Amino acid sequence: MDNKGKYALITGATSGIGFELAKLFARDGYNLVITARDETELSNARTTLIESGVEVVTIAKDLFDREQAFALYADIKQLGIEIDVLVNNAGQGVYGQFDKTDIDRELMIIDLNIASLVILTKCFLTDMIARNSGKILNLASVASKLPGPWQAVYHGTKAFVLSFTEAIREETKDTEITLTALMPGVTDTDFFNKADMLDSKVVQDEDAMADPADVAKDGYDALMAGKDKVISGLKNKLQIAMANLTPDRLVAHQLNEQQKPASQE
Repeated sequence: MDNKGKYALITGATSGIGFELAKLFARDGYNLVITARDETELSNARTTLIESGVEVVTIAKDLFDREQAFALYADIKQLGIEIDVLVNNAGQGVYGQFDKTDIDRELMIIDLNIASLVILTKCFLTDMIARNSGKILNLASVASKLPGPWQAVYHGTKAFVLSFTEAIREETKDTEITLTALMPGVTDTDFFNKADMLDSKVVQDEDAMADPADVAKDGYDALMAGKDKVISGLKNKLQIAMANLTPDRLVAHQLNEQQKPASQE
């Protein structure tokens, strides 16, 4: 497929799954618009990505602020760039029992994981519908299917992302536009450090962590195939299959045992 001249926009593109996705798009000839909060990290990512011979535009935005999501769209329009693929990858969590966690931080996470994703999807989908072409990849999670004690807000936001993606996919089924949800499990990224989650039992089991490059490849392949969603990793597929047959209260209990601090053993 000739992707020359096409652009993919990837949020949270300087590390982890987002950076691995950016490398896959660049390998296949897509020009990139990458965004994150840190100018230095964006510059470092760009240095690596331009080795593929594609154009890489960096735009620093803090998507914890929903207004900056609107500003990102405006900046891209001002540059005259048409986005062929939108990847809503940026997301964060916070770890702890809900009655003890910081509500201001949780509201910021809701703005990042939900509000900014909805804004960018709305803006770029409108353009895609006008020309009847485009692809959108939204980072959901196996968390979207599992009630998550110790990460109640994060799991709730990812349930929104999956439901939202499936709904818009149905609305656009008679167009040439596809929406895909990528559902990774525990992955070896900086997510857990940022979520203050390093004491969690599930994080301390390093053998259980997926390689972000493998997760990105699963998501990229599903996106290009036009699939509605993909659960990355056999273990995660089995976990979701079992959860679908198990009462929610028991799934919540199992997740509580997996995600509580190791010190509580």
